[in-house]
Amino acid sequence: MGLSVTSRAWRAGIVACGLAWFGPVDLRAAAAEPSAPAELIQRSAEPFGLAASLLPSGGLRDKWLGVQRRLDDEMVQLALCEGDRDGCVSPAALKFLDIVDAAQLREGRARLGEINRAINLVIRPMSDLAQHGQIDVWTSPLATLARGGGDCEDYAIAKFVALRRAGVAPDDLRIVVLHDTIHGEDHAVAAARLDGRWLMLDNRRMAMIEDSHVRNYRPTFAIGEHGVMRLADSPLLAAVGNNPVAPLVVSYQAASAD
Repeated sequence: MGLSVTSRAWRAGIVACGLAWFGPVDLRAAAAEPSAPAELIQRSAEPFGLAASLLPSGGLRDKWLGVQRRLDDEMVQLALCEGDRDGCVSPAALKFLDIVDAAQLREGRARLGEINRAINLVIRPMSDLAQHGQIDVWTSPLATLARGGGDCEDYAIAKFVALRRAGVAPDDLRIVVLHDTIHGEDHAVAAARLDGRWLMLDNRRMAMIEDSHVRNYRPTFAIGEHGVMRLADSPLLAAVGNNPVAPLVVSYQAASAD
């Protein structure tokens, strides 16, 4: 696929995401009105086994709707380039299609890993402030690839769209927002469900890990085909016979490059 960024350069360039849109103001704006009933979505099926309720309004939802509007235009561009690659005028679209094509040659976990690795290598880690001169900028995949740089949510969005085009079912895909309980920062990753288990596709590591192995992070939001969802503070409880099983310990061992 012509990916020139080496693994060493990728690891050396990893930076904290620092999602500004999860500060107190945006959290209050994203919360549902007290009088508005929350619609629970597939409680046991969400990543980390957490209950989820749709956000009817707020800054986070508005950000995602903006990405979706730009995705509509990019899907047209991808369709045109897929039908006539020689005549395609978008190098970013061709690069994205090459990533999807390579993934489609694989099955199962290998398909997910191909996209995780390819997106990690083709995008340079770069903050919104350095790239756009402002914070809290959400970028669609072709725009990210055209610039060549992005922060954690840009990686997550690109993986989310690439996985879908590679054939992963919409209900098996999420963008998950995690709060780093040690450093106080927020981080976004793509998540894909395979054989009933959710795998995290993180720009900070090449290896994918299951949600049950995540350390020192608290899941807060999930984005999927239903929209933006707030995740419950506590995981669901399972039971074996009459004995309750302890809640899932949400923890994530940071990579050495973090």
